[in-house]
Amino acid sequence: MTAVGLIRARCDATDRLVEADETLAALQVRVGGAYPGKIALPELLALVRRARTLRVPLCSRLTIDGDGQPVSFFAKAVPQEGGTSIEITDWKVAEQAWQNEAGASADLALLRILAEAHLVLDAEQRVVSGMVTASDLAEFGDTVRQCFGRYWTNLVELGGNLHRQPPHWRLLDGAKVEVPGSPRTWQAKLLPLRDGGFELLLIAETVLPLPIMASPDGRDLQEAPEWKGLLGQMLAPALRVPINRIIANAETIRSRLAGPLDLQYVGYASDIAEAGRHLASLVDDLADLETVEGSDFTPVVEQIDLGDCARRAAGILGVRAQEKGISLMLPRPEELHGAAGEFRRVLQILLNLIGNAIRYSPSETTVRVECGVDGNLAWAAVEDEGEGILPEQAAKVFEKFERLGRSGDGGSGLGLYISRKLARAMGGELSVGKGASGGARFVLQLPADLACQSSVAG
Repeated sequence: MTAVGLIRARCDATDRLVEADETLAALQVRVGGAYPGKIALPELLALVRRARTLRVPLCSRLTIDGDGQPVSFFAKAVPQEGGTSIEITDWKVAEQAWQNEAGASADLALLRILAEAHLVLDAEQRVVSGMVTASDLAEFGDTVRQCFGRYWTNLVELGGNLHRQPPHWRLLDGAKVEVPGSPRTWQAKLLPLRDGGFELLLIAETVLPLPIMASPDGRDLQEAPEWKGLLGQMLAPALRVPINRIIANAETIRSRLAGPLDLQYVGYASDIAEAGRHLASLVDDLADLETVEGSDFTPVVEQIDLGDCARRAAGILGVRAQEKGISLMLPRPEELHGAAGEFRRVLQILLNLIGNAIRYSPSETTVRVECGVDGNLAWAAVEDEGEGILPEQAAKVFEKFERLGRSGDGGSGLGLYISRKLARAMGGELSVGKGASGGARFVLQLPADLACQSSVAG
């Protein structure tokens, strides 16, 4: 079932459930336990007992067969003086509760993601529990909480349905409904549960209209949403957490830290981890794209050493180079190549240039990074021994989402575009030409900091 909000409970020192919100207490009784009484859910009991014994908070996602209808939830057990507190979130019908046809699970999972209202119905289509997430369904959510036990069709306007009792569920599956308080049209999707009852999903058929504002001359105008900062400041940080978790879990599986695993599934885990890293890189690139294209973007000007930046970037990418058998030739530590620019942005540019050189170079070759100062300009060049870039491609390679026909290499087509934007924002330039070995040679130029220069020692 899908419950509303956070579910709280408390156990005493003997793991007896002494306090619980209605949803958990009802499940405790349905599976044959007493309330108050010993926890009758084996998985939850094990989590609580382990947390109490170890004296540390523990979290786990549990799936429990609640009287024939499996439910899934995220449980947190926190040891306290004289017992254990329990917090339960994300309570929902477990996937194995659906009467899925073969191959339909992915489609159903997508429907559940798109749905903005989730209701659990009994076999007669009466409301057992519910949750809404859309702002225009707030009134409907209040109604649901007050109308447990009523037929769901009495809570919406169903075109052509004059029956007080709902018809067969197959006639209602896919029906369009109007929800009081919402300006949108909704589609009802009924998913039969394994042992009777249904999960009802409401999926929007139309989008919410934008708010209306008056123009200076009195005309009504649609107010454009404020997109500035949406990706970089809001979505990117929120996306990085689950993406990093996917990568970490996939690497745990790939490295078999959780136990023996068939070689085939090790390969699958490796693919998942690599896809996760690609997605994380894309999120970072899109966030940077939003930043550098902002009218108020101004890099910090500070005194930096291009040689030091190059060595740091190469150190970060050293493992990747070793895996391909690529040698990195870098400026010597005793050389100073002073430039004026923002350290982290210059490091970002060099990471992109050296990373691309490693990615597109043949195995057992060399990537050279050189630095120098010519007059008022300091420069860092990254040269590989790959196929190189044709003259007619030199300008095109810096365009947004341009990958020169390459596919499946993990790139987003944004790195060089962002790098050039950053270089120019710092008063410099990024260009590409042909290296001595025929490969690509990218050159980053920045204003020189003549106060930070030295000759090669010795």
